[in-house]
Amino acid sequence: MLKLIVGIVIGYFHKVVILKSNTMKTKIIFLSIVTLFFVNTINSQTRTTVNATNSEISDNLDLKAVASIFGDSENLEDFEKRLNDPKYKISNLDLNNDNQVDYLRVIESVEGNTHLVVIQAILEKDIFQDVATIEVERDENNRMQVQVVGDVYMYGNNYIYEPVYVHSPRLFTYFWSPNYSIYYSSWNWGYYPQYYYNWRPFLMYRYHRNVRRWINHNNYYNYVNVRRSTVAINLHRNVRANSYEVRNPERSFERRNTSISNRYELDRSRTSNGNNRTENNIVNNTRTEAESPRNNNQDSSPRQNTRAEVETPRRNQSESNTPRVRENNEQSPRNSSSRENRNSNSRR
Repeated sequence: MLKLIVGIVIGYFHKVVILKSNTMKTKIIFLSIVTLFFVNTINSQTRTTVNATNSEISDNLDLKAVASIFGDSENLEDFEKRLNDPKYKISNLDLNNDNQVDYLRVIESVEGNTHLVVIQAILEKDIFQDVATIEVERDENNRMQVQVVGDVYMYGNNYIYEPVYVHSPRLFTYFWSPNYSIYYSSWNWGYYPQYYYNWRPFLMYRYHRNVRRWINHNNYYNYVNVRRSTVAINLHRNVRANSYEVRNPERSFERRNTSISNRYELDRSRTSNGNNRTENNIVNNTRTEAESPRNNNQDSSPRQNTRAEVETPRRNQSESNTPRVRENNEQSPRNSSSRENRNSNSRR
């Protein structure tokens, strides 16, 4: 009888232990699931809050790249295509924050020997923001003067590059052909050419790495701070669009970068700060490198493209000198009738 009672008691406590053990296992599993859920939630929030574009708007469109593809274009229709072609991804601008790079349309205004080419971002239906202008003027000696001017809201005051092309662009001859028609893009919000599709903005390091591939380093891109064509300035007053600026006055370059006048000065300040950090790193790493058991004569990092130095404005060049465009006198004039009208409703 005693053995029976002892057996019952032992069996009871054994069941209690098993029950408690199972309860603890259940709690541990539950806590593990909850922990994994919160970790995944935090990670997903971290990924979705990363902004692909830099807070500095002017980082998202390289004007040297704009000047480069302008010189390679056959006409303004081709220039607009190159600006927006997903193969090149010249622009990284997303002004309306829809996580899609904005389409850049091109419109033109002409007076006498002056052509004003305006690049505008399409933000909504019939809502545009100027990004930059290209001002081409021919003097009495048939010499071309070209300036790529960043919009003051985007790039600050007088952020200007004067490209010197190794070969005279084809569209120069086209500009002054007898049958020339002023170009005015027909594209608008939700109505784009067949080659175009939306893409997400790059992270900054990826954008700059990509856009450098499409800059013709045989040309020169000289920085100046004076607009030379008064005719182009007057023409621009009549066609400038600034919808984004009106909606976001606090995002002007002046407010984004206090005590810095334009993008060129911003680049110089960044370079200066970067050089200071590099010098500190060299001092701190000298001893480590000296103690390294093996020193290779070959640099482990890829060779730098020496042509990339052309992108940096030449500081020792006088800003008052007008850059010369090297004319290709052997080039025959293009027939202006070769432009294809891809849309019967296009305005020219």
